[in-house]
Amino acid sequence: MAIPYCVSRFQSIRRESREVAVGSVLIGANHPVRVQSMTTTDTLDVEATVCQALELAEAGCEIVRITAPNVRAAEALALISNQLRKAKVDIPLVADIHFMPNAAMEAAKHVEKVRINPGNYADRKKFQIREYTDAQYEEELERLHEEFSPLVLRCKELGRSMRIGTNHGSLSDRIMNRFGDTPRGMAESALEFIRIAESHGYQDIILSMKSSNPKVMIEAYRLVVSLMNEEKMIYPLHLGVTEAGDGEDARIKSATGIGSLLLDGLGDTIRVSLTEDPVAEIPVAKELAKRADNWWSAKPESPIVNLDETIDPYTFTRRACPELKLGQPHLTIGDKNPPSVLVSTHFPTRDTAAIVKEIAQVQTQSKDAPVEGLIIRIRTSSEFPELQTLAESLVGAISIIIVEDEREMDDELPPAKPGCVPIAWHTKAGFDDEAALARFLAFCDQAGHHPVISLPAKELSDGTSSLLACSPKPPIISLSPSQEKHTVAGYRFLAAYMAKSQIQLPLWIRNREKDRLFPDEDLFSARLLDASVLSGSLLCDGIGDLISVENLGSLDRNRGLAYNLLQGARARISKTEFVACPSCGRTLFDLQSTTQKVRQATGHLKGITIAVMGCIVNGPGEMADADFGYVGSGPGKIDLYVGKKRVKSAILENDAVDRLVDLIQEEGKWIDPQAT
Repeated sequence: MAIPYCVSRFQSIRRESREVAVGSVLIGANHPVRVQSMTTTDTLDVEATVCQALELAEAGCEIVRITAPNVRAAEALALISNQLRKAKVDIPLVADIHFMPNAAMEAAKHVEKVRINPGNYADRKKFQIREYTDAQYEEELERLHEEFSPLVLRCKELGRSMRIGTNHGSLSDRIMNRFGDTPRGMAESALEFIRIAESHGYQDIILSMKSSNPKVMIEAYRLVVSLMNEEKMIYPLHLGVTEAGDGEDARIKSATGIGSLLLDGLGDTIRVSLTEDPVAEIPVAKELAKRADNWWSAKPESPIVNLDETIDPYTFTRRACPELKLGQPHLTIGDKNPPSVLVSTHFPTRDTAAIVKEIAQVQTQSKDAPVEGLIIRIRTSSEFPELQTLAESLVGAISIIIVEDEREMDDELPPAKPGCVPIAWHTKAGFDDEAALARFLAFCDQAGHHPVISLPAKELSDGTSSLLACSPKPPIISLSPSQEKHTVAGYRFLAAYMAKSQIQLPLWIRNREKDRLFPDEDLFSARLLDASVLSGSLLCDGIGDLISVENLGSLDRNRGLAYNLLQGARARISKTEFVACPSCGRTLFDLQSTTQKVRQATGHLKGITIAVMGCIVNGPGEMADADFGYVGSGPGKIDLYVGKKRVKSAILENDAVDRLVDLIQEEGKWIDPQAT
């Protein structure tokens, strides 16, 4: 891209955007990040919808979206708005429109904002493959202009704002055939509609680029901002990972996508889409907004820092690192191998029996997501015998032990012994002193241990670069603890400086208490969000060969969160991936209970993605990445999909989960639970 998508990837500087009013709520410019949600009630049930909107407002939601699937629902928005105003609640309402321009024209009379999805509004989506000549493409754009313009003019007349919300799975056949199912296709789809709006002098626009895959979502937002910069557009952005699902997984995916972009200065309003009560979305969104405020409040450095990272932020590419075999059995890292998982134990080294028991329990219960390396701490040389006992006892259970050596680095290291778990040695000493680094590397070489080096986020000296490049055993590199708010930038600096020095060594992403954004918040939810932003941002950029979580109470919780972080960033799949819409007034069954039924029946599978979609609007299009789909097609009726192909229609809801299992078996993707 000719124009970068953000001011700096090494400082969190908010992107400039125009101010857009959504009723009394101002979005963009220097206004706070606004928190949104969506009602899950039937829009025609005015009382229930008003009640849920009031609950959302009470929880801190600033803008409420309500689906308007037809003209009748759009008309009901007038009653909903009136009742909210009578209750002295002036929360702005957004009409969510798919397929029906007539519904949009009606809804614009009653709400403060109208959201349209380009692929589902006036464009054509029939999953048809057709080659478009340039002339035919222009003819379609003219047709879009004619069909979209009346809504633009009405919104302009009534003083309504508009969200042009492109979703990864809702791209039109025309866009798909020209650009493919890509972030570029998403960006072009949105820009076409923006240009139509601008032709009428209308600019009260907010833009969104959603996907259930955080990587795709991040890349799409970055790309559309870069393209907007070329055309001098500064529209505010609404951020969200759509169809994120529920529970911890959904929060990780949302924080990875939303948090990564906020960290880069992008985003003016957010929604965390959960397949839960919509009120549950608000605390998560508020926490992410708080983090953005914290990042953006810091005074930018002068001059603004920018470096060549050798990373293309618009296309996922794994950072170059030659394959390296560690430990026994071999733990292969780098190259195209998925990041490996290290965990720490809260037991002291002397309590070897407790550590071995803990490892044994976890490895037995988590065969698809094992502990691959163990982090322990050594404070005195007197602990060496216990370390040796531990290395002997864990043979076959883990691949490597990483020792955090908290001694002064003046003593030689204990020699490695054959037949034991190999040890990698990490010293607390800083390596601004090249002589100290040389001495440590020599100690590791003499003892037969892999070195682990923490480096600061600054340019490497020629001497340091030479020592690292010539080390007999390639060191594992991590970031030295920093007081900076932007830890992600530290790892980006490190990756950039290593690339500049032509050093290709594995990078270890650590999630410690000192790496957290808000270390004073003693809540698991805060740790989860901080880890998701830190690890997720880097993993989605292709940075990270090892990952660890070290600040939870138990080894198993550290392991579980590490694997969930990898899954959320699509860096390593260790379990079934669920894509589930958050429900709305279009939903044809109870999404929360159904998602749980599907999870119970299929959650033991590995390496497949299952989508649970409440209606045809969200399926098959929105489940673009799913292997199997469970989609509401009518009251009490379910359609089943393999990819985007419908293979079973109008199945009774009571039988649908069983038929889904049958379908997975037919496709050869089923494994009996007892065999896992």
